Order: sequence, then C-alpha cells, then structure tokens
Amino acid sequence: MGNCVSLDISCDQTFSHACGCLFGDGNYIHMMEANLKALEKTTQELEERRDDLLRRVVIEEDKGLQRLSQVQGWFSRVQCVESQVNDLLEAKSTQTKRLCLLGYCSKRCISSCNYGKRVLKMLEEVEGLLAKGVFEVVAEKVPVPKVEKKHIQTTIGLDSMVEKAMNRLMKDEKRTLGLYGMGGVGKTTLLACINNRFSQVVNGFDVVMWVVVSKDLQNEGVQEQILRRLCLDKEWKQETENERASRIKTILNRKKFVLLLDDLWSEIDLNKVGVPPPTRENGSKLFFTTRSKEVCKDMEVDDMMEVVCLSKNEAWELFQQKIGDNPIKSHHDVLPLARKIAEKCCGLPLALCVIGKAMACKETVQEWHHAINVLNSSSHEFPGMEEKILAILKFSYDSLKDEKVKMYFLYCSLFPEDYEIGKEKLIGYWIYEGFLDEYSNEDGAKNQGYDIIGSLVHSHLLMHGVLTLTVKMHDVIREMALWIASKSDKHKETFCVRSGAHLRHIPKDIKWELVRKMSLMSNQIAEISCSVKCPKLSTLLLQSNKLVEVSGEFFRFMPALVILDLSMNFSLSGLPEEISNLDGLKKLKRLMDLNLEFTRELESVAGIATSVPNLQVLKLFCSRVCVDNVLMKELQLLEHLRILTATVEDAMILRSIQEVDRLARSMRSLCLSNMSAPVVALNTLALGGLERFTIWNSKISEIKIECESNETLQCPGSLEGFKQLLAVHVVRLEGPKDLTWLMFAQSLKVLSVSDSSSIEEILNREKGMSISNAHPNILVVPFEKLEVLRASDLDELKSIYWSPLDVPNLRQFYSQGCPKLPEAATESFRHVERVESATLRE
Repeated sequence: MGNCVSLDISCDQTFSHACGCLFGDGNYIHMMEANLKALEKTTQELEERRDDLLRRVVIEEDKGLQRLSQVQGWFSRVQCVESQVNDLLEAKSTQTKRLCLLGYCSKRCISSCNYGKRVLKMLEEVEGLLAKGVFEVVAEKVPVPKVEKKHIQTTIGLDSMVEKAMNRLMKDEKRTLGLYGMGGVGKTTLLACINNRFSQVVNGFDVVMWVVVSKDLQNEGVQEQILRRLCLDKEWKQETENERASRIKTILNRKKFVLLLDDLWSEIDLNKVGVPPPTRENGSKLFFTTRSKEVCKDMEVDDMMEVVCLSKNEAWELFQQKIGDNPIKSHHDVLPLARKIAEKCCGLPLALCVIGKAMACKETVQEWHHAINVLNSSSHEFPGMEEKILAILKFSYDSLKDEKVKMYFLYCSLFPEDYEIGKEKLIGYWIYEGFLDEYSNEDGAKNQGYDIIGSLVHSHLLMHGVLTLTVKMHDVIREMALWIASKSDKHKETFCVRSGAHLRHIPKDIKWELVRKMSLMSNQIAEISCSVKCPKLSTLLLQSNKLVEVSGEFFRFMPALVILDLSMNFSLSGLPEEISNLDGLKKLKRLMDLNLEFTRELESVAGIATSVPNLQVLKLFCSRVCVDNVLMKELQLLEHLRILTATVEDAMILRSIQEVDRLARSMRSLCLSNMSAPVVALNTLALGGLERFTIWNSKISEIKIECESNETLQCPGSLEGFKQLLAVHVVRLEGPKDLTWLMFAQSLKVLSVSDSSSIEEILNREKGMSISNAHPNILVVPFEKLEVLRASDLDELKSIYWSPLDVPNLRQFYSQGCPKLPEAATESFRHVERVESATLRE
C-alpha cells in the first residue's frame, strides 16, 4: 500500500512540472529558442561594452591612475558570466533538437525545462550586467603606497648592517641617523635595504620617502621628489620654493614619515624644504648617506654609522657571484688568480662588481694573468675601471673646496699600496714643499696639516691607520689619485709614481724634464748611475730600496730638489759628492729635507753643513752615522736646522747635545746605540720635542730623568715630562731592573721592550709613587694613551704594572718569551688584538 501511494505522488509532481513548462508563466520550453537568440545577442553587446570600457581604463591607467574597484568588480563578473554563457551555448544544439510539437514540447521534457529555465535566468543576469556597465569615471589617482620597494641585486655583507641601523634608529630617543663611508662602499644599497625593510614594520609609518640629493641638487629638486612621492597634482610646479615648502609641511605634519636622503654632499636645511624635523612627538625618522663624516656633524644627527668595506670572505663571495661558475670551472689555475684579483679590490663592492662582471667571460688562464698585469701596472686601463669606478670616486676629490687640499691628497699617492703613512712625516713633506707656507712657525703649520688630514679622512679619501699616528689610502682611492694625476692637464706627467713596483733599475720611460714629484720607494733598486736633467723635481722618494751607492751624476741637474728620502737603504755606504762636498752647493742648494734613517752602512756625512747649507731637516736615526764632537760642530753650522734625528753612542756626547739649545730643541728621534754607562741623563726640558726614543744593545744601569733647566737652555720651565714622546723601543738593554722613567712619557702610544735579562718590571711601585709625589703635574694614569704594547724575550719580567692597569686605547698586545710573567699581569689586555708578530714599522 505504501508503494502505491509513493508512485501516485511522484506521478502527480511530474505531471505538474511538465504542465508548468508547457503552459505555465515560465513557458521555458516554448521560449527556449527565442531566449537563446536573445542571450547570444545580449552577451555580444556585453562583450562590446566590456571592450570599450577596457580601452577607457587602459588609457587612464597609462596616465598613472588606478581603475576603480567597482569597475574591476564589473569586469570580474562579466568574465564569470561569459564562462557560464559559453557552457549553456555548448548545449544549445542538443537541447533544440529535442523540441517537438512546434516547440511546445520536448522529447525529454524535464531536462529541456530545466535548461530553458537556466537560459532565461542567464539572460536576465546578462541584461542586468549590461545595464550596470555604464561608468562616467573608470579610474582615479593612485593612493600613496607606504613604501616604494627598491630593486636590490645583492645584499652580501649588508644584512647585519641593516639590522644594526634599524635597531639604532627605531629607538624612541633616536630620530636621525647618518650613514657615512667612501664612494662605492655600498651606502646606497644599504639605504635601499632599509627602505624595503620598512614595508615589514608593524604599526609603522604612513609614508617612506626616497630622495636622491646628489652633489649639485638644490632645494627645489628635493621638494619636487617629495611632492612626486606624495602623488600630488602637478600644480605645485608653478609654485615658488616657499609655497612648495608650505605645501609639503602641511601634508607631512599629518603623517608619521620616514625620509631617506641618498648621497648628501653638504648640510641641507630641511625647514626650507618644508620637512618637519623628526621629533619624539611626531615619531618620524630621517636616514641619509654621505661620503663625509663632517656632513653628519653638520646635520646634527642623533647617531652616525660608518659603512665599511667588505671582509675578505664577503668580498670573495660577492666577486664569485659576479663572475659566475664558468670561469673557475674552466681551469683549476683560475681560482687562485681570481682570488688575487678579488683581493686587489680591497673589499670595495663597486670595484668587485665592475671587475667581476668584466672577468665573467674570461675562461683561459692567460686572460686572467693579463688582467692581473693590467691591474698591477695601469689599472685605469682595465675595462670599466675608468668610467664605472674612478669617475664615480672622483666626485669625492672634486668636492674638495681648496685646490691646495687637492694637491695634499694627490701627494699621498706617492706611497705604496697599503702603506701606513706617518702623519708627522706627511705633514713635514707638505711643509718643505711649501704647501703650508702661510705659517711662520712649525706648530701653526703642523696644526694646519693635522686639520687637512682630518678633512681628507672625513671625506674618505684617506683612512685611519692601524695606529692614530698613521693614515693610509684605500688601494682603489690611490688608483683614482694616480689616474687624476695622469689625466689632469695641470698635473699630467708631473707625478711619477712607481712605488712598490718590484723595480730593479730606474725606469727608462720617465719624462724627467716634466716630473715634479717622484716616488720609487719600496723597490729593489741597488744602483743608480744614470745622469738625468730634472729642472722641476722637488720631491724624490727612494727609501726602502737596496741601494749600495748613488752616482753623483744622478743629482747633478736637480736644482729644485727640496725633499730627498734615502732611508731604509740598509746597504747604502756613502753619499754622492753632490751632497757631501762643497761642489754640491750649486747643485742641491734648495734641499731642505734629507732622510738617511736606517742606513746601517753609512758611516759619514762629513761636509754636509757646507754642501747643503739650507738644510732644515736631517734624519740620521738608527743609521751608522753617530753623533760625535766633529759632527756636533758641523750640525751647529746648519743655521736653518729645525728637525734632527740622531744616533748617539757616547753618554758624554748625549749630555753635550742637551746643553746646546738649538740642537736639543730640534731633536725629534734619538737612538742610544751600543752605549755603556752607569747613568744616562735625559732632560725633559732640553728634549721636550722628542717624539721617538730607542735604546739598542746597550748597558745602562740607570736612566735618570732631569726636569730642571740650566742657564744654557731657553726652554719654558713649566713643562714636565716628555709630552711629545710617542714611541719607545728598548732592545737588548742590560742593567736596569725596571723602566719606571716611562711615567714621564705621558703621551706614549707605542712601547716595545725585548731581549733583556735584567728587566723585572716595566713600572715599579715605589719609584712610580715617588715620581707621582715629586711631580704632581705628570699624568697620574700611566699608559693612558698607549696603543701598542710588545714584550718579548724578557727572561726576568714579572710585572708590567703593580695593579690592574686600565689601558683604554690599547689596540695591539704582543707577548712572547716572558716565562715569569703571570697571566694575571695581562688580564686587562685580553680585550685587544694579540698580534702574532712583533714587527712594527718604525
């Protein structure tokens, strides 16, 4: 019974549905063909309207506008409907073939009815979309994105610096950060990384603005970039600078912003630009990059951070990335050559990238050898070096305001690669070249020299050396300087630099008649026998060669020679007659600075006072020429002598020197060599200008410091201690048990003590306390300025100082062969670099 009832209900429903399809309001089967035709026609109209609207949208988007969300939504719905219409039309043929009874019925009534119903519904939807596809406005201005991401090729070596910079400036109390460093070191890439990082900052900023300032950009250019970033109408182009500033200020006062200024060359007045100063209240931040540390100070930043060159490993990683795998895989000998070229770049990313790309296609060993030869001999000829590296770095040189300062900088290129240039030596050269001639006294010129060195360091054209006593040039900066000197009309051919070039003979391609500054230092030249005419040559650097003798003919035609450096030629046994006899008076009459230090075979400079009467600097430190009574008389004949460095073997001669005011005041370096005496006295007033002091292979029981003046000295009596003494070297000294007299060297930076079996302490407590009580004006904290401490082969050394010693400026510590020195004695030195070698350039 239940089954019959169910069948009756099913048949009733089917009958009702069929009747509805045939005779009801929908009439889906009878109207199917008409509705399909209407659907096709309406869909075509919809597609035409879509295409017309899309053309309008593209035109507006090409103007920089962004399509409206409702327009995009309409496009999306049209696309969806199109897909559904296509599905319906695919079944059209099948469904129409089933129609019968003049289209009022179907062979499959229910299926056709459902299909007809879907067609009608789709037609209504298409008609609705067509009606809604009318838009007066299809696009609008793009809202300002929070951050415009920068494309960055590589971040090798920068990730930690990005973290460091962000951590520093995201602190509430920090508002401005200056990133400074030499050209090509990666400052812009670092700033781009910081820019991109702000897209990840939660609860961050309303807008991050990037502005390229460059060297000659005015306030208007900065304003234009900011206004473009804020996507404002271009009506501001007709406004004055003040009107633009007011507009920018009004907008940014309502925002929490970050301003990134790239390549700042001088202070910029943000108030004139219209940028509100970042404060704790507005939460805004300012980052900028610059090549000059001075700009950071001028901008009064809250913090500054130096961007340094890559480490050796990072540099190699970047270089490998640029050359790719093919060159290294092409031949097993390429790898060490590639490492050599990478090292030539000294960690400068710009050089690594340019040279790496140039070497990417070099697959033979010969090509890599050739590249090394070019980089060593004339690197500016290397592909891309001149236009992509040197020209960019030259902006730093061009920014130097004074032509004289440019000359000071070029002068530094006379020294070899990686050379630690002594500041005092460099300033001395400048003085005697006449660069610092506006000062009548040595102190004034020296102070100016230090100021110039500071400005070159802050401009990243020079770098700090290992010690504060020295500076050095980055190798690529040095190449830039040599390139400038070779290309400049003003300096072309006047600089001849072949330092560190492994020369064995004087080069034959030098244009002697034009050259003014010549450096052949750090080579293997053993003999000079040629005769040349150098009417303009004023500086000649021949130190650190293997010279045994120099022909007098070589100096015969150098009337303008002012500076001659023959130091560190250990085998040089004699001077040419042009320097050592009366005949030279006519030939080197302008010579002012003669350096003969560390000429260990040179026994005499007899006749020098009469042959070079205008000499102002004579350096004989650690040479075999020792001051005796004869030489003392000759030295006193040098009326213009201002700087003397000397070696003394006799304690009585040392006493005599200190009693001759002019000689004592001129003494800058003193070596006591092979001296044997129970007591050696050093007068702090007489030797007040002493900067370097060495005791070598001597037997001296006591070194006595005298602070009293005597009637022959004209030194001011208020001075106590050797305030100018910077370096002390004690080698093979036997006799004293301590060196407590070093407490009188308040400014000491370098102390080296070695090869002594008598020294038990560096500073003795009782003697130290006695000195402090007797001379309260002397620095209370010993070694406060010490930067290098070396102790080696001291069999009896038990103590350096009687209590833990605070040495805040110590940079290097070396200790070896001191068996009785406990670890506790060096506990306070553990924070510094422990060098493996005791070698230190004098």
